[in-house]
Amino acid sequence: MKVILKDGSEKEYDKAMSVIDIAADISEGLARVACAGEIDGKVVDLRTIVEKDCELNILTANDEKGLAAYRHTTSHVLAQAVKNLYPEAKLAIGPSIDTGFYYDFECSSFSREDLDKIEAEMKKIIKEGNRLERFTLPRKEAIQFMEDRQEPYKVELIKDLPENAEISFYRQGDFVDLCAGPHLMSTKPIKAFKLISSSGAYWRGSEKNKMLTRIYGTAFLKKEELKEYLEYLENIKKRDHNKLGREMELFTTVDVIGQGLPLLMPKGTKMIQTLQRWIEDEEERRGYMRTKTPLMAKKDLYVISDHWGHYKEGMFVLGDEEDTNAEVFALRPMTCPFQYYVYKAKQKSYRDLPCRYGETSTLFRNEDSGEMHGLTRVRQFTISEGHLIVTPEQIEEEFKGCVDLAKYCLTTLGLEEDVTYRLSKWDRNNQEKYLGNDEKYFKSYWD
Repeated sequence: MKVILKDGSEKEYDKAMSVIDIAADISEGLARVACAGEIDGKVVDLRTIVEKDCELNILTANDEKGLAAYRHTTSHVLAQAVKNLYPEAKLAIGPSIDTGFYYDFECSSFSREDLDKIEAEMKKIIKEGNRLERFTLPRKEAIQFMEDRQEPYKVELIKDLPENAEISFYRQGDFVDLCAGPHLMSTKPIKAFKLISSSGAYWRGSEKNKMLTRIYGTAFLKKEELKEYLEYLENIKKRDHNKLGREMELFTTVDVIGQGLPLLMPKGTKMIQTLQRWIEDEEERRGYMRTKTPLMAKKDLYVISDHWGHYKEGMFVLGDEEDTNAEVFALRPMTCPFQYYVYKAKQKSYRDLPCRYGETSTLFRNEDSGEMHGLTRVRQFTISEGHLIVTPEQIEEEFKGCVDLAKYCLTTLGLEEDVTYRLSKWDRNNQEKYLGNDEKYFKSYWD
């Protein structure tokens, strides 16, 4: 069996080997800091057995995917600590995320004092240094296993897995969790972590499900990295627009008006008007024709556009749908169907294309109350919205124009770093609704 390493060197073995054993064969030091493996581009657990020729990369906390495994293990330590302190808590899910990790529980909310208490328990668990042991169970036994442990959310997750799925668990001491991995070999390597906050989160992200309690945390290999990140979070709090906007008297919110419905103060209104004039003038300079359409429409329009079937839960509906004699309206969540009816009002030739419509649109979204924050997540907002009708031959050039307009606006407002960050987080594999080639139609034009 031939294993090609990241640096291009090769290792040959006459028998199957686990990833961690190959790491130890390369270097004992590497094995100590290994977090996960990557076989032919796929991230795997350190316990994974390598049985055939492959390319192997040993991931450490210095690698993004290795750090994710490191943080995922920390989330399991968090879950164990919560179960130790609050045995009645029910486990939901606990993945790693870009900034750290979280874990959802069915239990009472946690105060900052509670989080500090959980942190102390986590340190005890880490000090014990229990090994993480992976094992699998047949579907029926896996369901029974979690039913015996009175973990209904885990039972639901198992039942939702495909019939032929491998159902794996990880054990650390007395704690066991349903998990696909990957994980560290033990809890001992976890050096620096912090529980950041606690909030509510609906099970599986649906407001129709039970509200759970989510704990957010982060973890790093070095204490210096953790300190730097916590200082970064403190600076963000100081620069939070929700705080500064109120202090500078730009906007405010009032409970009796409602969450996500901010009041723009005179100073904030002047800023909005200046921005609106600027962007409208720029759009007109680029050939956009202004439209102004209603704030609401009959259900019929949204049925035609298929927003009713795909987005109804996010809309404010006016009227009784059960009354067949009543007209049902909805506040508009976007202007797409409206602007296309502007286009349809008069027959046009291909010589009239491209046709560019622009509107400063006030839109309404029925967001969950727990997601409201300042001006970043609201229920009523105003955007500069454009819709283009083009021939197939014009698509590429018009798309270039759209990207150029977006880039101009963002760079003019000093948001170049935000552009770079969002591009770095762009999931190229999530292209189910894309048309064309991503390199050709997006990234190359932005560059």
